[in-house]
Amino acid sequence: MPRYRRCRQPGCHAMVQLPNHYCAKHHEHEAEYLANRQRWARAHSKQYQHKYNNVTRYRNDTKSKQYQFYKTRIWSVLRQQALDRDHYVCQYCGQPNSKTVDHIVPIEYDEKLKDHLDNLATICRKCHRLKTDWEHSWYGTGIGNQRKQATELHDVLSIKHLMNKNKNNDSES
Repeated sequence: MPRYRRCRQPGCHAMVQLPNHYCAKHHEHEAEYLANRQRWARAHSKQYQHKYNNVTRYRNDTKSKQYQFYKTRIWSVLRQQALDRDHYVCQYCGQPNSKTVDHIVPIEYDEKLKDHLDNLATICRKCHRLKTDWEHSWYGTGIGNQRKQATELHDVLSIKHLMNKNKNNDSES
């Protein structure tokens, strides 16, 4: 006996026979839906996660120890305190509903500041990418970079200014 499901098109209540996802009226969406599912499956495969965890995140004992900190109760309490203090607003651009908490001075540069609330700031994804790129050039952190003897910056506004300056210089070249 064949199995049926509802069409995935919002508002359409037509029934379709498995393995299809869309009725005859909305069949043009089927290929796009299947492509999106395959793309998602590739991005979330175990091989991808294994490569990310073993090659990127836990590439050596130092990095492994740094990332173990993010699984501790201390981090979850500090993270929530920072989010509450900043009211879930990105401290770099002011975007609301930001849920990422970032170390102002990266752990890789100064591990003593990893559990200080003063060294944490709420940040949106876009600013986090910009700040990470800026940290690579300023502090020399990241894969393949040599750590530099740079002045530790604790002021979010100064970092924001330097990040934007760094972004503008990259776009001009």
